[in-house]
Amino acid sequence: MADSVGRVDVVVEVGGWEHDCCGAAIERNQLVDFQCIRYTSDDGQVHLTETHHGGLDVRAGERVRGRVTEIQVTQDGATAQPILRVPGGQALRGFDEDDDGHLEDPWTGDVIASEGSEFLVTVRTAG
Repeated sequence: MADSVGRVDVVVEVGGWEHDCCGAAIERNQLVDFQCIRYTSDDGQVHLTETHHGGLDVRAGERVRGRVTEIQVTQDGATAQPILRVPGGQALRGFDEDDDGHLEDPWTGDVIASEGSEFLVTVRTAG
Protein backbone atom coordinates (compact mmCIF):
# COMPACT_ATOMS: atom_id res chain seq x y z
CA MET A 1 0.00 0.00 0.00
CA ALA A 2 1.39 3.44 -0.93
CA ASP A 3 1.46 6.37 1.49
CA SER A 4 0.95 10.06 0.64
CA VAL A 5 4.50 10.44 -0.73
CA GLY A 6 4.44 7.26 -2.82
CA ARG A 7 6.36 4.93 -0.50
CA VAL A 8 5.25 1.32 -0.64
CA ASP A 9 5.58 -1.37 2.04
CA VAL A 10 6.70 -4.71 0.58
CA VAL A 11 6.85 -7.93 2.61
CA VAL A 12 9.83 -10.17 1.83
CA GLU A 13 10.10 -13.73 3.11
CA VAL A 14 13.56 -14.42 4.58
CA GLY A 15 14.82 -17.68 6.02
CA GLY A 16 15.20 -21.35 5.37
CA TRP A 17 18.38 -22.97 4.15
CA GLU A 18 19.63 -19.88 2.30
CA HIS A 19 19.55 -17.65 5.36
CA ASP A 20 21.01 -20.43 7.50
CA CYS A 21 23.83 -20.82 4.95
CA CYS A 22 25.06 -17.27 4.56
CA GLY A 23 22.34 -14.78 5.51
CA ALA A 24 23.34 -11.58 7.30
CA ALA A 25 21.54 -10.18 10.33
CA ILE A 26 18.64 -7.86 9.51
CA GLU A 27 17.68 -4.99 11.83
CA ARG A 28 14.72 -2.64 12.03
CA ASN A 29 15.50 0.73 10.32
CA GLN A 30 18.30 -0.89 8.29
CA LEU A 31 18.61 -0.04 4.60
CA VAL A 32 18.42 -3.26 2.57
CA ASP A 33 18.80 -4.33 -1.04
CA PHE A 34 17.26 -7.80 -1.47
CA GLN A 35 17.39 -10.03 -4.55
CA CYS A 36 14.11 -11.94 -4.58
CA ILE A 37 12.26 -14.71 -6.32
CA ARG A 38 8.60 -13.93 -7.05
CA TYR A 39 6.16 -16.81 -6.87
CA THR A 40 2.42 -17.37 -6.61
CA SER A 41 1.09 -19.73 -3.94
CA ASP A 42 -1.75 -22.18 -4.50
CA ASP A 43 -4.24 -19.61 -3.13
CA GLY A 44 -3.19 -17.09 -5.80
CA GLN A 45 -1.23 -14.82 -3.46
CA VAL A 46 2.05 -13.36 -4.80
CA HIS A 47 5.14 -13.76 -2.57
CA LEU A 48 8.70 -12.46 -2.66
CA THR A 49 11.45 -14.64 -1.18
CA GLU A 50 14.92 -13.22 -0.57
CA THR A 51 17.69 -15.27 -2.17
CA HIS A 52 21.48 -15.23 -2.23
CA HIS A 53 21.86 -18.06 -4.70
CA GLY A 54 18.79 -17.81 -6.91
CA GLY A 55 16.41 -20.71 -7.28
CA LEU A 56 17.62 -24.01 -8.61
CA ASP A 57 15.73 -23.35 -11.82
CA VAL A 58 14.23 -19.91 -11.10
CA ARG A 59 15.97 -16.60 -11.73
CA ALA A 60 16.06 -14.05 -8.89
CA GLY A 61 14.38 -11.40 -11.01
CA GLU A 62 12.98 -9.00 -8.40
CA ARG A 63 14.87 -6.42 -6.38
CA VAL A 64 13.51 -4.81 -3.20
CA ARG A 65 15.36 -1.76 -1.84
CA GLY A 66 14.40 0.34 1.13
CA ARG A 67 14.25 0.62 4.92
CA VAL A 68 13.13 -2.24 7.19
CA THR A 69 10.07 -1.16 9.16
CA GLU A 70 8.82 -4.45 10.63
CA ILE A 71 10.17 -7.95 11.27
CA GLN A 72 8.17 -11.02 12.28
CA VAL A 73 8.99 -14.68 12.85
CA THR A 74 6.42 -17.13 11.55
CA GLN A 75 5.26 -19.83 13.93
CA ASP A 76 3.94 -23.11 12.56
CA GLY A 77 3.81 -21.60 9.07
CA ALA A 78 0.81 -19.44 9.92
CA THR A 79 0.96 -17.07 12.89
CA ALA A 80 3.55 -14.30 12.96
CA GLN A 81 5.11 -12.64 16.01
CA PRO A 82 7.02 -9.33 15.93
CA ILE A 83 10.73 -9.53 16.72
CA LEU A 84 13.52 -6.97 17.06
CA ARG A 85 15.90 -8.43 14.46
CA VAL A 86 16.72 -11.46 12.36
CA PRO A 87 20.04 -12.92 13.55
CA GLY A 88 22.50 -13.94 10.87
CA GLY A 89 22.34 -17.53 9.66
CA GLN A 90 25.45 -18.62 11.53
CA ALA A 91 24.07 -17.14 14.77
CA LEU A 92 20.75 -18.95 14.30
CA ARG A 93 22.68 -22.21 13.94
CA GLY A 94 24.80 -21.43 17.04
CA PHE A 95 28.08 -20.84 15.20
CA ASP A 96 28.64 -17.10 15.80
CA GLU A 97 30.86 -16.10 18.73
CA ASP A 98 29.54 -12.52 18.77
CA ASP A 99 25.79 -13.18 18.37
CA ASP A 100 23.82 -15.66 20.50
CA GLY A 101 21.14 -15.94 17.79
CA HIS A 102 18.16 -15.52 20.09
CA LEU A 103 15.01 -13.68 19.02
CA GLU A 104 13.82 -10.69 21.07
CA ASP A 105 10.53 -8.90 21.60
CA PRO A 106 10.96 -5.46 19.95
CA TRP A 107 9.46 -3.53 22.86
CA THR A 108 10.58 -5.40 26.00
CA GLY A 109 13.78 -7.10 24.88
CA ASP A 110 12.48 -10.39 26.32
CA VAL A 111 13.78 -13.51 24.60
CA ILE A 112 11.16 -15.20 22.42
CA ALA A 113 11.20 -18.97 22.35
CA SER A 114 10.72 -19.99 18.74
CA GLU A 115 11.50 -22.98 16.59
CA GLY A 116 10.79 -20.86 13.51
CA SER A 117 13.50 -19.88 11.05
CA GLU A 118 11.18 -18.20 8.56
CA PHE A 119 10.80 -14.44 8.80
CA LEU A 120 8.63 -11.73 7.25
CA VAL A 121 10.57 -8.51 6.69
CA THR A 122 8.58 -5.41 5.74
CA VAL A 123 10.57 -2.99 3.60
CA ARG A 124 9.39 0.57 2.90
CA THR A 125 10.43 1.27 -0.68
CA ALA A 126 10.51 4.50 -2.66
CA GLY A 127 7.50 3.32 -4.63
